[in-house]
Amino acid sequence: MLANGMGDLVVFVAVARAGNFTRAAAQLGVSPSAVSQTLRGLEERLGVRLLTRTTRSVTRTEAGERLLADIAPLLDQIESHLGAIADLRQRPSGTVRITADEFAARHVLWPRLLPLLDAYPELTVELITDYGLTDIVAERFDAGVRIGGIIDADMVAVAIAPPMRMVTLAAPAYLARYGTPQRPEELTAHRCINLRLPTHGGLYPWEFCSGDNEFRVRVNGPLIMNSVLQILDACLAGVGLAQLSDAHAQPYLDSGALQEVLGQWSDSFPGYHLYYPSRRQQSAAFRVVVEQLRLDNRPPAAADS
Repeated sequence: MLANGMGDLVVFVAVARAGNFTRAAAQLGVSPSAVSQTLRGLEERLGVRLLTRTTRSVTRTEAGERLLADIAPLLDQIESHLGAIADLRQRPSGTVRITADEFAARHVLWPRLLPLLDAYPELTVELITDYGLTDIVAERFDAGVRIGGIIDADMVAVAIAPPMRMVTLAAPAYLARYGTPQRPEELTAHRCINLRLPTHGGLYPWEFCSGDNEFRVRVNGPLIMNSVLQILDACLAGVGLAQLSDAHAQPYLDSGALQEVLGQWSDSFPGYHLYYPSRRQQSAAFRVVVEQLRLDNRPPAAADS
């Protein structure tokens, strides 16, 4: 039997409009006996007869006419609103909030998201730059972007950039003045630019690889910064050695503005990933953003006209 409350009113409106239990039952996808039982229960609770039943027809009583006039427009509005909400799942619209570091926002996300803003005018993307490991659920973000190896296991992670390599580099003027280190342990005698980790507050240890063995070197120097882009600027100015991803450094290595050192101890690591809660209910807007950012994505489909 259909549930009480709103369901009873839906059944009443269907019968009152159809003037027939069988036709109303077919519209509702239930049996005529269930419709009859629901209407009988509604009338008992209200203490008034709503419909007059004969073997050939169903007519509304005065109370039934009044209830239909009051309730039917409200139910129609509710159905219209629910339909509009359901439509949002099919049409990319609304706001998708993403947190990412500055480099990922500027060089990975923005170029790929730009076509979506033209294709889907009802879509809004909010990009918040942050180097910390933001709790995207607590901060009400739809997704975050971080290096693949530091994403929690309970998150869905989608690769949006190829693997990267951590490179140690310096400006030619620095190497001419202070010399070129030949082994990672020699860095302790050099001027190095440190990165302050925003999440835990510690300094980022420089990582190296020898065969299958990975090791870290704690370095010192005249600058400690919390932005990779600031470190890049300081390295270009000849302040000291820096360790950055090749994604950050490659244009400057290609131009000769920076030179790589200790390349034989460099190793690759997972690139940028988009991550989001595994149990989130995805909107059409979020799905189209994920597919556009996916590393092996295809061009987005044109928006519906």
